[in-house]
Amino acid sequence: MDELGKFLKSRRARLHPADTALGSYGGRRRVPGLRREELAQLAGVSASYYARLEQGLGQNVSDAVLDSLARALRLDDAERAHLLALARPNRAAASCAARVARQLPDGLQRLMAMMGDVPVMVLSPTSDVLAWNPLARAVFGAHHEDREGDEGHEVRAGHEGLPNMTRMIFLDPPTRALFADWEGKARSVVAHLRMVAARFPADGRVRALVGELLSSGTEFAALWEDHSVANCDSFTNVLRHPQVGELTLFQEVLRTEQPELMVVAFTVEPGSPSETALRLLGALTADRADHRVAVS
Repeated sequence: MDELGKFLKSRRARLHPADTALGSYGGRRRVPGLRREELAQLAGVSASYYARLEQGLGQNVSDAVLDSLARALRLDDAERAHLLALARPNRAAASCAARVARQLPDGLQRLMAMMGDVPVMVLSPTSDVLAWNPLARAVFGAHHEDREGDEGHEVRAGHEGLPNMTRMIFLDPPTRALFADWEGKARSVVAHLRMVAARFPADGRVRALVGELLSSGTEFAALWEDHSVANCDSFTNVLRHPQVGELTLFQEVLRTEQPELMVVAFTVEPGSPSETALRLLGALTADRADHRVAVS
């Protein structure tokens, strides 16, 4: 079964006849959620045609069929986009790395440097940290600076030795401990990586990252098999920071002229304890000799 079939099956398993126009079906059911023929009926396609889609045998699926399936499965916007990417894979698409500029625009670097009171970082589609300002580095990466040269320190690195947030969240114990709701954060980053993998199906770095995490013995495999997808533009991070205690940071992704760059800013509630803690961390950061934006 290909990725399209697996995704359709996973979304079908979420629904039950009682939650749809089919009504309640009595008796014992052998499958979780809807049967194939039930979903086909809701989507207005033949059961045999839908079965071929789940078996990876469908080709050139029309927009009308995809729209019908999305409505029947009650997909949100991110899931609809993922369904389209899986149904129309662009095997010739450039890799993530090829789409990301080697040098960040000067204007973006200046903007990050001026946002001294706001943690901000620039991520690649696969969550490699391309740049972060001193406050973002103090929030998410300060413990690594004290471990340079330590055995296992390379756990943070993605391609070309860049820090990688997804790898850190799953494989780096201090980063795991940073997130009070580690399970929620883990689900979020895996859901985003699912979307990236569908957009860049031939990208070797995406496959390598997924393969490494699947074989790492972590909880990644179970989350990956759930087939959840999300763009993760907004997220509330509750952190237990080793220097300033609890921080609640509201994550927002800002769009630029280079859509493959994820500019991620983290804000706090005005007047909150988190604002006080972030200011304290900023004061501690100000004592460092290097105040520049770190560009990988």
